[in-house]
Amino acid sequence: MEFAMTSSKRQRRGALMAASLAAGLTAAAALGGCAINPVSGRNELSLISQSQEIQMGKDASTNDLKSVGEANHPAAQAMVRRIGQAIAAKSERPGLPWEFHLLDDAAVNAFAYPGGFIFVTRGLMGQLTNEAQLAEVIGHEIGHVTAKHTVSAMSKQQIAQIGLVGASVLSPTIAQYGDLLGTGASLLFLKFGRDDEKQADALGFKYSLAQGYDVRQAPKVFNTLSRLSSEGGGARVPEWQSTHPDPGNRVKTAQAKVDALPASTFTSAKLNRDGYLKAVEGMVYGENPRLGYFKGTNFLHPDLRFQLNFPSGWRTTNMAQAVVSQSSDNNAQLQLVPGQGTPAAALAQFTGQQGITVRQSGNTTINGNAAALAIFDAASGSSGTLRGQAAAIQYAGVTYLIIGLMAANAPAQRMNEIDAAIRSFRALTDASLINVQPATIQLVTLTQAMTGASFVQKYPSAISENAVYIMNEIDATTSLARGTVMKRVVGGVGQ
Repeated sequence: MEFAMTSSKRQRRGALMAASLAAGLTAAAALGGCAINPVSGRNELSLISQSQEIQMGKDASTNDLKSVGEANHPAAQAMVRRIGQAIAAKSERPGLPWEFHLLDDAAVNAFAYPGGFIFVTRGLMGQLTNEAQLAEVIGHEIGHVTAKHTVSAMSKQQIAQIGLVGASVLSPTIAQYGDLLGTGASLLFLKFGRDDEKQADALGFKYSLAQGYDVRQAPKVFNTLSRLSSEGGGARVPEWQSTHPDPGNRVKTAQAKVDALPASTFTSAKLNRDGYLKAVEGMVYGENPRLGYFKGTNFLHPDLRFQLNFPSGWRTTNMAQAVVSQSSDNNAQLQLVPGQGTPAAALAQFTGQQGITVRQSGNTTINGNAAALAIFDAASGSSGTLRGQAAAIQYAGVTYLIIGLMAANAPAQRMNEIDAAIRSFRALTDASLINVQPATIQLVTLTQAMTGASFVQKYPSAISENAVYIMNEIDATTSLARGTVMKRVVGGVGQ
């Protein structure tokens, strides 16, 4: 549990909070109206004012910065802000309160909130190879804001409200009770249409070109995203890839734009490969085990010094708000979330929610830690009643809430598995597990010419050979000159 307390366009555009949007849409709908799109110049439906747009984006951005946080990498942060501010100042909406952040998220991602709040993840920066590529990505996200894609989508009411965990982890039966788990009620997921994405691609290209960047890097960005998507299991590629137009078509479209430019365009075009690589040197790669990691079914948190065993065969996910586990038959789930106050107070806060009926409760100890336990039912309307068990445990001055839920038709063994998981919470004392460090990006300057295959053999990485090829934009047969600076990944769990 990352307890820096969210996940990404990992489940992103979700931080556009339901309350803020509902209020904004209600007020705007009452007024109605049209506005001139600053990019297209066309009159279009707009039920959200600029001040509302900015406030919604600010609320969402504040939530991400509080829950996920910025990556602790000043050089990379500075580069993201410098590029973003330069592009935004020359865009169609220079007066917005633009902000640019490097998010401490392993997902390969970039996203824009309305009003000018742009995020790039460290996961994405680690995959790019030069400043021109980063400018292309940032320009694309700025394009979403300048073209008012979010505002347009909201105005057309293309909004779907779903449960926080139910979107990707829980079965429909249990997902509807996500709000009972105290992890944030509901999120709003907003996907841009393909026409919007194509327009953002075109704007990103235009903005990069105007800033003097080498736009020949644009098709390379899309090619890298395509390779990452095909790699699978390595870097996570969420919406920036999956909801956009086919990456192959994007490569062709970008290349056609490049081919249409005169050769003189690239005489002094900015690339800055060396400066970019120095900026990402030492950056954390992949998930940070200091924020919690799994070793088999055991969840370990080095910084908070605790561990918890999840049931064998259950799927597990470590998110910033919670550690979530789901049974293979989708009829039961477990969540580990932060609690407030004493164990008794934290448990009472949970069981006091509407729809929960406590059948048995009491104070106890779990592996020497003060705890409060409750067995309860959760009313489920037409779908029957959910059964559950919850425990609030105080450890090292912090209270943790472990909640198990199971559908009425779930096998009886599920409750035994939930109980065993709850009672497995204990101190983490093994120094080898406590002292794990994240994998990081290391630069290597080649002392001799070699191929890509020779590089991965001579300089082993903590990731697959293909993943190393992708992050360096090479393959096994690529010829690498002496003195070339390359990236590899070292350290991490199990290294």
